[in-house]
Amino acid sequence: MLKYDEVAQKIEQNIYTAALAAGTRLANIEELIKQYQVSRTTIIKALDILERRGIIYQQQGSGIFVRQKKKPGYISFIESHGFTNDQKQQPSFTKVIELTQVKPSQTIAKALQCDLNEDLYLVKRLRYINNQIHCLECSYYRKKIVPYLNIEITSGSIFNYIKQVFNINIGFSDKYFEVTTLEADNAALLELPQGSPTLYVEEIFYTSAGEPFDYSIKHYHYKNSKYFVQSQLS
Repeated sequence: MLKYDEVAQKIEQNIYTAALAAGTRLANIEELIKQYQVSRTTIIKALDILERRGIIYQQQGSGIFVRQKKKPGYISFIESHGFTNDQKQQPSFTKVIELTQVKPSQTIAKALQCDLNEDLYLVKRLRYINNQIHCLECSYYRKKIVPYLNIEITSGSIFNYIKQVFNINIGFSDKYFEVTTLEADNAALLELPQGSPTLYVEEIFYTSAGEPFDYSIKHYHYKNSKYFVQSQLS
């Protein structure tokens, strides 16, 4: 794990452990540097991560403050730091349905900017929050970038794994979504009637160097999924 990711995780954990209320002022940058024994650059990057995730906000000349906590059961719809990371404060787990090696279709090859002969991992998983099905996720990972996956790895956070083992720095993603209805096979996996409404999301994840490595398709359970968006207006 990168040092600034580790520091961000520690600061977030301290906020939740201490049950700090919204508006609570945190230590300033100089104090945080001393507390975590890291450089100014590392602290600034860690705070930037927490600000983008809606954990804190920074006010120039005033300090660093705890932001209003999201409502229980809601997930961020904009940030793409991974399901496992986003669900730290409530019980969640993943059920792997399929893990195979495949070749891309024309659509997938175009999304991942790869040729039709490239090897991919196909990972199909059900995501649960509070013992309820949250979404069905089907992801395609480029083996040239993520060379190894198994059931144990895909049952947890794949993003944390590839960061730690392959030193891949995940940079950004493109997300496309629409409301549609479920076909029979996906409806059965989500334990819903065929034709039920679903929020359908396609997301392409890139390394910090701009190389696409993961193309994911998600069907969200319309009864069990709740979302929130935090915006920065200045």
